[in-house]
Amino acid sequence: MVRILLVEDDPDVRPLLEHILLTSDFQVTSTESVATASSLLDNQPFDLVITDVNLPDGSGLQIADKAIAMSTKALVVTGHGLTLRPGSLEPYDYLLKPLRVGELLTGIKRCLAKEETRDEANVVQFPKPE
Repeated sequence: MVRILLVEDDPDVRPLLEHILLTSDFQVTSTESVATASSLLDNQPFDLVITDVNLPDGSGLQIADKAIAMSTKALVVTGHGLTLRPGSLEPYDYLLKPLRVGELLTGIKRCLAKEETRDEANVVQFPKPE
C-alpha cells in the first residue's frame, strides 16, 4: 500500500483530502506544519509527500525539498500559484487549488510513476494516436 504524508493546514481542506486518499486505497498520515512533517519524514517511510506551500510555520517547499533529498516523491499543492515568485514551482510536480479529485489522483499517479521513468532519462511516453 502506498504511504502518503499529507501536509495541509486548512482545517476544511485536510479532511477532504484525507477522505479522497483513504477511499483511493492509500495509507495517509496528516499534519499541518513544517516542523511535524519534517519529524515524520525523519521517523517514518513514505512513498509520497503531498504538501501545501503556505504553512503556519514555514514553506511546504522545504518539506518537498527534504522529501526529494530522501528519495521520496513530492507533490506540491497551492492556492497561491499566481502570487508566488515566477518559476518557484518549476522544480516540483505541483497542482493549483481548488483541486479536483481526478486531477489529484492523476498527479499522484504521475509522481509515483516518475521513479519508473527516471532510468529512461525522465522521458514519459504517451500512447501514439491511432
